Amino acid sequence: MTFLEPSNAKIAVVGLGYVGLPLALAMARHFPILGYDSDDRRISELRENKDRTGEIPSAVLRSSDLNVTVDSGDMSDCNLFIITVPTPIDASNRPDLSALRAASQEVGKVMRSGTVVVFESTVYPGVTEDVCGVELERASGLKCGTDFFLGYSPERINPGDQTHTVEKIIKVVAGQNPEVAQLLAEIYGDVVDAGVHVAPNIRAAEAAKVIENAQRDINIAFINEVTMIFQRMGIDTQDVLAAARTKWNFLDFRPGLVGGHCIGVDPYYLAHAASAVGHEPEVVLAGRRINDGMARFVADQVGRRLKPRSRILVLGLTFKENVPDLRNSKVVEMVRALRDQGHAVDVHDPIADRTEAQALYGFELMADPHAGGKYDAVIGAVAHDTFQSWSIEQVGALLEKDGLLADLKGIWRENQVDTDVQYWRL
Repeated sequence: MTFLEPSNAKIAVVGLGYVGLPLALAMARHFPILGYDSDDRRISELRENKDRTGEIPSAVLRSSDLNVTVDSGDMSDCNLFIITVPTPIDASNRPDLSALRAASQEVGKVMRSGTVVVFESTVYPGVTEDVCGVELERASGLKCGTDFFLGYSPERINPGDQTHTVEKIIKVVAGQNPEVAQLLAEIYGDVVDAGVHVAPNIRAAEAAKVIENAQRDINIAFINEVTMIFQRMGIDTQDVLAAARTKWNFLDFRPGLVGGHCIGVDPYYLAHAASAVGHEPEVVLAGRRINDGMARFVADQVGRRLKPRSRILVLGLTFKENVPDLRNSKVVEMVRALRDQGHAVDVHDPIADRTEAQALYGFELMADPHAGGKYDAVIGAVAHDTFQSWSIEQVGALLEKDGLLADLKGIWRENQVDTDVQYWRL
């Protein structure tokens, strides 16, 4: 068969979330692109030039040549598929590949001989070939490596980051054979100004992605653990870090809650792969245990500074500042731990979707943080720009006299704290 040439590529991006939409828009500047998502609401919003993730301005959507669809049959003319669906974990912290399998089945139903299927979802080594390849074969009736081919190019999107965009991050690509790798290097090379790194095989590329976030998780876990130590010793962690980072090779990580759909998830994918080959991962899982326990540690630190049945206002629920994503937010665990202690906890987040917060966690978000009167404690949990614009006086107005301001992100640490306010930070 004649192998696919970049000039003949008809590309479909499958999954138009935080990863797929920016990628599809970037590629649409160079190639004809069809964006597919199974969510009717998502497609309707995009057709109205609205991006609920807040990543893409309406003007960018309006000016793009990207076509979007909710009908998988519309992809039948495509010969290059890029799958960018989520890969979360289940309640037992095991990899949940259901969305990846479903996307592979949808693509398999419409693809034809000569197709190349590329996966960008974060997985453990072997998933692209051993799981996705099998699903594609089953759905299409075609043979992998003969009738269609696989590629892998791990996403490196950083939600809320308008500096490190798709075009500005080196793209790792790998193919089932050298021809696929070369095809992907040329196509992504036209899109990504930062350049392309060709990995020798798909498993190496899968492994590279999964350790990127696992490494970050471990580094944050170290800082979180020393924070726990310094809290017992009466030492301000931020003072320690300010001194330590004056050394040129000190790794500048900060303490805090580690959630989201990448750092809080990917180490479990690596741990799963390690266990499958008979190695019990110690460092990887130790980092996860520390970071998973941070929400309860914060709740305990706040609780010990309050009287029983205190009223608490939490500012921020999303997993990250200036991002509306609520998936795997550790603030949720902190709130639940405080409620388990008997405290009454209200939550305000001007960026989070109130309907989604209710559906995912059963939380009723306050539209107005002043509606509940004064609180015994206010917890600055997420450093949204909105909160960073507040003065210490504005925050203090939410507190009872001698109330506690727990500043998890150091939002107000540079301000003069009112003498009528207790101030605590990680």
